[in-house]
Amino acid sequence: MGLGWRTPVLIVVCGCLISMISFGPRSSLGFFLTPLSQANHWGRDVFAFSLAIQNLLWGIGQPFAGAIADRYGAPRVLSLGAILYAAGLYIMAYSTTPSALTLSAGVLIGFGLSGCAFAIVVGAFGQLVPENWRSTAFGFGTAAGSFGQFLFSPLAVALIDRFGWQSALMIFAGVMLLIVPLSVVLMAPRKSASVSAGPAAQQSARQALVEAFGHRSYVLLVLGFFTCGFQLAFTTVHLPSYLLDRGLSAEVGGWTLAVIGLFNIVGSVTSGYLGGRMPKRYILSIIYFSRALSIAAFVLLPANAVTTLIYGAVTGFLWLSTVPPTSGLVAVMFGTRWLTMLFGFAFLSHQIGGFLGVWLGGLAFDYFGSYNPVWWLSVFFGVLSAVINLPIVEKPVLRPTAAAA
Repeated sequence: MGLGWRTPVLIVVCGCLISMISFGPRSSLGFFLTPLSQANHWGRDVFAFSLAIQNLLWGIGQPFAGAIADRYGAPRVLSLGAILYAAGLYIMAYSTTPSALTLSAGVLIGFGLSGCAFAIVVGAFGQLVPENWRSTAFGFGTAAGSFGQFLFSPLAVALIDRFGWQSALMIFAGVMLLIVPLSVVLMAPRKSASVSAGPAAQQSARQALVEAFGHRSYVLLVLGFFTCGFQLAFTTVHLPSYLLDRGLSAEVGGWTLAVIGLFNIVGSVTSGYLGGRMPKRYILSIIYFSRALSIAAFVLLPANAVTTLIYGAVTGFLWLSTVPPTSGLVAVMFGTRWLTMLFGFAFLSHQIGGFLGVWLGGLAFDYFGSYNPVWWLSVFFGVLSAVINLPIVEKPVLRPTAAAA
C-alpha cells in the first residue's frame, strides 16, 4: 500500500493513542457538572444542555470531517479537531455564563470531537491496514477510547480534588495537543482512493450517499445506532450525579465510569474479533438487548457500591462494542473508499441520540426530581434496536450500472 516505515502495528498503536486521548477528557466531563454548576449557581439543565449541544454538533460535524479525511487524509482533520477541542476545554474553565459554556463545552468541543475522535481513526484504519487486520483494528481503536475513559475518569476526580476543577480542565487541554504529532502516522499514501478496487473507487461523495441511503440495510443500521448514543451519553453525563442522589460517593461514580472504560476494552476487542467470524448483525442485536436487561436490573436493584460496580462491568463490556460491527458492516456493504463519511452519518444518528439522552436527563431531573423516566426510555430503545438490526443483509451492495461502465 506504499506505507513505507509505517507498519500496520505502528498505525494501530498511534491510532489507539489518538482514540485514548480524544475520548478520555470528554468521558470525564460529568465530574465537572456539580462543581461548575455550583460555582455559577446554575441548575443541572445548563450543563446538560451544553453537553447535549456537544453531542449533537459532534454528530453533525462527523460526516463532513469524514468526507474531508477520505479525500485529503486524516492528519489534517485530526490536528484541527484537537486544536478546537483543546480551546474548548480551556475556555470552559473560565465560562461564567450559559452562553460561554455552550460555546466552549458545546460548540468547540463538539466540532473538535468530530475531527479527532475514534470515527476518524476507524476510517483511517479501514484505508491503511490490510483487510485481514480490519475488524480487529476497529476493535482495538474503539477499545483505546475506552482505556481513555478508564484512565481519565479517576484522573479527573484526583485533579479536581488536588488542583480544582479549572486547573483540571486546563491540564486536559494541554494533553489534547499531543494528537497533532501522532496524527502524522495516519497519513494515507498518495492516490489512496485507487486502493479500493472496482466501481467504488470512481464514486463521488454524493453518489456514495445516494447509494447508501437508498440501501435498506444501511438505513436500519443508522437507525439502530441512535440507541447507542442515547444510552452512552446519558450514562456518561448523568451517572455520577445519579449515584450521588442515591447516597453514594463521588469516588464510586469515578470508579464506576473507570470500570466501564476498563471492561469496554475487553468488550470492544472481543466484538472486533467476533466481527470477523460471525454475522455482525447478530452481535449488534445481542449487545442492544443485553444493555436493556442490564439497565433494568440496575434501576430495580438497591443502590450500593457492589451493584453499581457490577453494572459498570456489564455495561462496559457492551459500551462501545457496537462500533466494530457497525463500521464493519459499512465496509462490507460499500467498501472503504468513503468509509469514514458513511460511518460518520451513522455516527450522526448516534449523536442525535446522545443529544436527546443528555438533554432529556437534565429536563427529567428538574421536572420529576428523578432520572428514572430516562433510564426506562433507554431500556425501550435497547429492545427496539435489538429488533431493528436483525434484518440487515451483510453483503456488498450491487452496482450493476457502475460495473457495466
